[in-house]
Amino acid sequence: MALKSLQRAKSRLAPLLTAGQRAGLVEAMAGDVLAMLTSHRQVGEVYVISDDPAAHELAQRYGATVIAESDLQLSGLNGLLTSASTQLRADNTTPLLVLHADLPLLRESDLSAVLAALADADVVIGADTAGQGTNLLALAEHVEPEYHFGEGSFQRHRRWATQAGLRQVPLERPGIGLDIDEPDDLASLLACEHIGEQSARWLRDSGVAAHFSPAPELDWQQLHDTVTSGCTPEASQALALADYDDLPAMVSLAGTVRDQGYGNVITYSRKVFIPLTKLCRDVCHYCTFAQTPSKLEQVFMPVEEVLELCRQGAAQGCQEALFTLGEKPELRYKAAREALAEMGFSTTLEYVREVASRVLAETGLLPHINAGCMTAEEIAALREVSASMGIMLESASERLCEQGMPHFGSPDKIPAVRLETMSLAGEAGVPFTSGILIGIGETRRERIESLLALRRIHERHGHLQEVIIQNFRAKEGTLMSQAPEPDLADLLWTIAAARLVFGADMSIQAPPNLSPGVLPQLVAAGINDWGGVSPLTPDHVNPEAPWPHLQELARETAAAGKFLDQRLTIYPAYIRDAERWLAPGMFGPVMQQCDAAGYARRDSWVPGEERPVPDVDAELLRETPSQIAPSHDIRAIVARAVAGEALLVAEVTQLFEVRGADFSHVVQAADTLRATQVGEEVTYTVNRNINYTNVCYFKCQFCAFSKGKQSENLRGRPYDISGEEIARRCIEAWDRGAGEVCMQGGIHPDYTGQTYLDIIATVRSATPDMHIHAFSPLEVWQGAATLNLPVADYLRKLKASGLDTLPGTAAEILHDDVRAILCPDKLNSGQWLEVMEAAHEVGLRSTATIMYGHIESPQHWAHHLLAVRDLQQRTGGFTEFVPLPFVHMEAPMYLKGRARKGPTFREAVLMHAVARLVFAGLIDNIQTSWVKMGEAGVGACLDAGANDLGGTLMNESITRAAGSGHGQEWAPQHMENQIERAGRVPRMRTTLYRKPRVEQRMKAFNAPALGPAVNEGAGKRERSKLIPTINIQADAGTDQVYLMAACD
Repeated sequence: MALKSLQRAKSRLAPLLTAGQRAGLVEAMAGDVLAMLTSHRQVGEVYVISDDPAAHELAQRYGATVIAESDLQLSGLNGLLTSASTQLRADNTTPLLVLHADLPLLRESDLSAVLAALADADVVIGADTAGQGTNLLALAEHVEPEYHFGEGSFQRHRRWATQAGLRQVPLERPGIGLDIDEPDDLASLLACEHIGEQSARWLRDSGVAAHFSPAPELDWQQLHDTVTSGCTPEASQALALADYDDLPAMVSLAGTVRDQGYGNVITYSRKVFIPLTKLCRDVCHYCTFAQTPSKLEQVFMPVEEVLELCRQGAAQGCQEALFTLGEKPELRYKAAREALAEMGFSTTLEYVREVASRVLAETGLLPHINAGCMTAEEIAALREVSASMGIMLESASERLCEQGMPHFGSPDKIPAVRLETMSLAGEAGVPFTSGILIGIGETRRERIESLLALRRIHERHGHLQEVIIQNFRAKEGTLMSQAPEPDLADLLWTIAAARLVFGADMSIQAPPNLSPGVLPQLVAAGINDWGGVSPLTPDHVNPEAPWPHLQELARETAAAGKFLDQRLTIYPAYIRDAERWLAPGMFGPVMQQCDAAGYARRDSWVPGEERPVPDVDAELLRETPSQIAPSHDIRAIVARAVAGEALLVAEVTQLFEVRGADFSHVVQAADTLRATQVGEEVTYTVNRNINYTNVCYFKCQFCAFSKGKQSENLRGRPYDISGEEIARRCIEAWDRGAGEVCMQGGIHPDYTGQTYLDIIATVRSATPDMHIHAFSPLEVWQGAATLNLPVADYLRKLKASGLDTLPGTAAEILHDDVRAILCPDKLNSGQWLEVMEAAHEVGLRSTATIMYGHIESPQHWAHHLLAVRDLQQRTGGFTEFVPLPFVHMEAPMYLKGRARKGPTFREAVLMHAVARLVFAGLIDNIQTSWVKMGEAGVGACLDAGANDLGGTLMNESITRAAGSGHGQEWAPQHMENQIERAGRVPRMRTTLYRKPRVEQRMKAFNAPALGPAVNEGAGKRERSKLIPTINIQADAGTDQVYLMAACD
């Protein structure tokens, strides 16, 4: 048996197999033949002719003798066989068997049949399957061999035998006939059942069997049912797509699956493209990004140049800094090593880390790093300074790395190397981007296999946040400049296939600049993302393809029936699990730039500052019903809410997550419901806030009022005001037309339940007719506990003392997962609801609030609203619902990088709209906080279901302590002007929505200037909240007598 060099064997299989695969196949087939020969009882000696050390090792493994090819006199296959036969026959005139090594179906019975035939013949000629070639030649001991292997060898061997007068037996057997030379031979082999053990194992373990086995016929209905049920297809189902050409059916199904995961939203990331270096050790045949040192003015972009570019990008609304660079250029170019050394770095990746760190710290842009193949240590170092990373797989086909193919000479493009980097990134918890490049010589089956390779890695680690389908573009000056580009149908087929392979959840992306003019068709095929788009920098990888203008991209997206929204470089699902996917130092920067669902804050609006309505939201709020095409699900949920039905948590969450046309529909439905329930009036009350202390021993992470910076214009120094000051403020408020004082404060360590009773007594003494709206459920709970009273009994005492209603503050978010972080030592959700229910049962009505926009999610909002709704259905005690957007500026958890910047404008408007829908028929009044929302925000909320502006707030210190520019007072005339500008009818009200006294209304419109509030510094003990009293002995049956102040 003659064996060529294993690495050079089977060259005709090169279109299908790599050199390594071909060598592995030959070794496995030869191993099967040798195993059979050396174990056959009729075979005495086995000789292998070869100079290949690998063939020598294989022969020795089976006890065969090696004849060195270089020791034989003649060359070529026939010459080598002749020389070896002559050498062997000189010592032994035994029968001789010559056969090929690539007979994976050869069995012991085949060899026995040959030897049995030789017993009655001079020569046995084993034919190949086609009857053209000779795969085996058996010669009796007296026959002098003459070899004619090569094209047509079967007939040539027969002619030789005839001319020599030899008795011949032509033999055709499957085990002898199938040799593996052509791709069709390999296909035939894979269709066989009885393959040699080693050959079968190699075909299976190498993946060749799975790759080249005939794909089963696609059961389209089964695939349809699989993917629409939320599952991903089996690999065999996916591979069957390679031969499926019904493009309209694929596109339709892919679009349906995409809508299950992403609804009406298509996203993009606004980025700055940073080509940190264009040197690369690889030589991809289609690339113009990589350059040689002689063509570059600078080897690396200086850090100051990068920072200036990023500052410009930040000014234009960019939130991503995309670092793209050649792979490890220092391993190839001396110029790269010298440039790095001059800057103080030994590797390119060290420099990448430094620049990314500076960009993050000095511009706020979130780095996304495409640095190529990396080790686990390199990935860990870059994770500290990036929100995400990526590497394009391009193709899992090793064939594309062979000579003459696009990745030949590029060590970093070997699929196994790239897949290893992806796997390491998954182990490190890095949100990762990958994808495939189509049109570079791969087959459709190889595309599917590449997608499946990505899917397998994602199934192990869960870190692939997007898969890019990028179409090859031919570029001048490259080896592939004349290669054909994939057409639109091919691109659409691949996008649809990717969506079907990955299902509804994976983000499938296609770059918009590579397919101008057909973007709606890409959307229809199943994408949900356009990738990074820059208003500032070009696509340095495809410089011939400019980015579309963002307004044009929004229009083309809308033409496909979708809404274009902005995301960050890290996707929403990964932000929602930030502890797993972000390094500690990245948490704060990401939180600053995201909304509650994990999408980008696409504008600069924040609660507490007077800013105009953001452009995108303003446009959506202007939409008329005829312009809106909401999704079927949202339309159905809204209809049920308007009908007064209780919604599920998931349904309310859906309402909070609406964007685009769905957002417009929810807002308009809420406004229509408001008009039906309460008409066109917008109410407000004249009141004064009195915050009697900012000393508090609780550790609420959002509170700047009691734990903020001690800055002169915000919190100031700790204070604890006296009873006299409380009385003075109440009298001043009454004289300025107020009908209510709203009183709350920190939980002073010396305060007891008696303190709150004293405060009521003081207010009643100073202003007998003032409505006292006071004490959060936390204060009630703490007060009851200090007096060892049940909550209900303490509430009765408060009511008997003169308390009229309770503010529904301290609710924050009624979900204990959030409260465990936000206010771990405060009331839990059940306790807050318990206090509210007890208050309603003893006849004290209250407001209900939500403080949102910090660490919670829309699902938590849904839980909160439904908990309030459930209690209201039982008691009817809530007078209004008050959304309180989180004001971030001085909040401790924001300053520590652990919270968002409050809700976005969209979220703030939705909170009012969704509340109106959820509380339909139960809570009529939805209040918008002018302190938090500002004038523009108030106007928008009045068109989104709100009907109340709350109080004029002669003083408000809690929101101002958090950094708000509002809070001092909106006088009645300002209130009414604001309401009229909104096209509504103003009405002054009392706390319980009744008509106020005429004299108080007159005072309110003619109020003098507000005097300075005196906040006495806090001492070691609490300051008395009573006006001076005389204590009476206990036997008189009285605890205290209150002396009326002279000014009363």
